Amino acid sequence: MRSRRRALDELDEERLLRLVARGDRAAFDELYGRTSPWLAVRLRRRCSDEQIVAEVMQETYLAVWRAAGAFAGSVVGGTAVGWLWTIAARRLVDAFRRRAHHAEPPVAAAELAVVPAAEEEALAGTVGGDVGDALRRLAPELRQVLQAMVLDGLSVRETAVLLRLPEGTVKTRARRARIAMREELT
Repeated sequence: MRSRRRALDELDEERLLRLVARGDRAAFDELYGRTSPWLAVRLRRRCSDEQIVAEVMQETYLAVWRAAGAFAGSVVGGTAVGWLWTIAARRLVDAFRRRAHHAEPPVAAAELAVVPAAEEEALAGTVGGDVGDALRRLAPELRQVLQAMVLDGLSVRETAVLLRLPEGTVKTRARRARIAMREELT
């Protein structure tokens, strides 16, 4: 057992995912142990509600267990942790949407209430001040790219996969977003 655990310690996350895809519980445990602290910190940066973070963590690792075979890996230029973050980020947005959908406004405000997008709620919790205001004034397609690349730390390729866009489009939107942010902040 110890030699098996030591062998798993030496594998990178992509190889662990390949083993998880074959139903290897020990590989899943190792992947979880390596990535869950990091993932929880990233989720908490975007959401202060511990219950939602715990729910998203559970849904994310359940999805990893069920769909590890779908991970394309370095063949498409992705990384295991990038794939994991993509799953978690989508689950977080889904959780915000569910919460917004189930929230009931007061009867008098029901007609006037405008529920902000889940991405807006997550963004408001992480970036404030002039930078946050400038970021929220960006066009949604520019904000998505900038948020993925700067706030989430994804590469151009990972952002392209996450947003289902060509890499060239991601680069163009990132450049346009930076120019717009510079203009807003000067």
